[in-house]
Amino acid sequence: MSSLGKEFLETVVRRLKYYKDLGNKTIEQLGDWDFHYQPNEESNSIAIIIQHMAGNMLSRWTNFLTEDGEKEWRQRDDEFAIHEYKKEQLLELWEKGWACFFDAVESLKKKDLKKIIYIRQEPLSVIDAINRQLAHYPYHVGQIIHIAKIIKGKNWNNLSIPKGHSQVYNDTAEIKDPANKF
Repeated sequence: MSSLGKEFLETVVRRLKYYKDLGNKTIEQLGDWDFHYQPNEESNSIAIIIQHMAGNMLSRWTNFLTEDGEKEWRQRDDEFAIHEYKKEQLLELWEKGWACFFDAVESLKKKDLKKIIYIRQEPLSVIDAINRQLAHYPYHVGQIIHIAKIIKGKNWNNLSIPKGHSQVYNDTAEIKDPANKF
């Protein structure tokens, strides 16, 4: 694989593992009820977002190079229906979707990157299809985090640099890696 193609696929996997990890750290903080909280009628709960992400991942990445990404067996509208799934069931969906995604991307070869695949009969290069999902999945992980922060309030365990602590973080980062100055 060319170094650029290899770099692209490695960074896609690295970035999406980072976002999955943010989702995992958020999910760890939640109880069964929290997954079903909806700020209003038009908003999705965390459970619905997980259902949708898993459905999307399974549809898009199953037989990624040989079948349209919108599978006939996908029930997209049901992904947005309220189900009374417990945390464990939602975690199973979450893991199944991510595993399908990572298995598909990690199996790609250099020759695959310029191939044309289809999503809802729209032709996309493999690179474009990956970029499409690279925007889609972090968007939903951000929604999950935002809803969780609303639910947890002051009990939220920050996943990044807490407000007002940037300088402390930067000072600590400089000590760890003095060459990390720009």
